[in-house]
Amino acid sequence: MRALTEHDIRDSFVNCSKGEAKRLAVPRDLDERPWDDLDFLGWRDPGAPDRSYLVTEREGRPAGVALRYPPSRHGFLHRSMCSLCLTTHPGGGVSLMTARKAGTAGREGNSVGLYMCTDLACSLYVRGKKASQPGGRFQESLTVEEQIARTAGHLSAFLDKLYT
Repeated sequence: MRALTEHDIRDSFVNCSKGEAKRLAVPRDLDERPWDDLDFLGWRDPGAPDRSYLVTEREGRPAGVALRYPPSRHGFLHRSMCSLCLTTHPGGGVSLMTARKAGTAGREGNSVGLYMCTDLACSLYVRGKKASQPGGRFQESLTVEEQIARTAGHLSAFLDKLYT
């Protein structure tokens, strides 16, 4: 993914108003992000524990999505799998992230959801740059490049649902 500026990020959101995008908390460490290892930029809102954001490239342009998720109610022994990167996490490590649809459908209250790593570090898990809990990543016969392509495909399919 190419490096993004705060302006790029704020202008990219497809499922919130310009005013909402202007007020959301953007990470202050953009210069320190491992852009070459990211398929998307994801972060949690420190001021709103039920909100997170994701920005990726779509048709050559940044596309941002505002997400919401409920507080975790799973016990430590419960494990869930991320639908994007197929990493499993105990407890609240995977959350159902919901996004308001773009356009009229979103203004009418329609949304889509996907189970995702709560820390939104899918790109790093797939590349082995961030370790998950023991047993969090299954040994696969796919190459890392094929796993990255699969993760990107899952993300693209989720974004497609925002527009339909």
